Amino acid sequence: MLNSKIYKIETERLTIRCYKPMDASMLLEATSLSINHLLPWMPWANEEQNTLNDKINLIRQFRGKFDLDIDYIYGIFDKSQQNLIGGTGLHKRIGNDAREIGYWINVRYINNGFATEAVSALIKAGFEIENHSRIEIHCAPENIQSQNIPRKLGFTLEAILKQRTKDADGNLRDSMIWTLFKDDYMLSNLKKIDLKAYNFVDEEIIF
Repeated sequence: MLNSKIYKIETERLTIRCYKPMDASMLLEATSLSINHLLPWMPWANEEQNTLNDKINLIRQFRGKFDLDIDYIYGIFDKSQQNLIGGTGLHKRIGNDAREIGYWINVRYINNGFATEAVSALIKAGFEIENHSRIEIHCAPENIQSQNIPRKLGFTLEAILKQRTKDADGNLRDSMIWTLFKDDYMLSNLKKIDLKAYNFVDEEIIF
């Protein structure tokens, strides 16, 4: 095994992988189309720059952080990889032995279970391949669709942090912290999910 860092995951309907330069036009289209849907919940949406060159530079940043083990940001694609369903990530901002999963879905593909499928795959990869002890999901209390995902997948609402993040207007709002520990994951149905994971050279990671 050359490298066990996860660059690509395949699920029943999705390919979840590190962004490539050729994805810039798809990312531009998806974020431009979805901006009004994203603005209430995603702090980064308020700073989106909507030119193709901006997206090329953004993907360069994503890939640089990925390769340097700073952060792991993935695109969510259909199996053909010709359509960008959304984005997700295994973020390192909560510590070395834990990951925070974030996610957004292109407005064209909402209400199809794609976020749940992608998050489930990252949970399995995070616990079984990367061997983390804890995974968190953070979301606004008002974002019912987003909080339904950790609730459905067996996370525990650990805390609601007051005035933690900013909304699109710059106002502080509360943030829910949902947590799943590895011991609980090992007893859940999430462990039964089928997926394949691949490293930098597209070699399958056996786990």
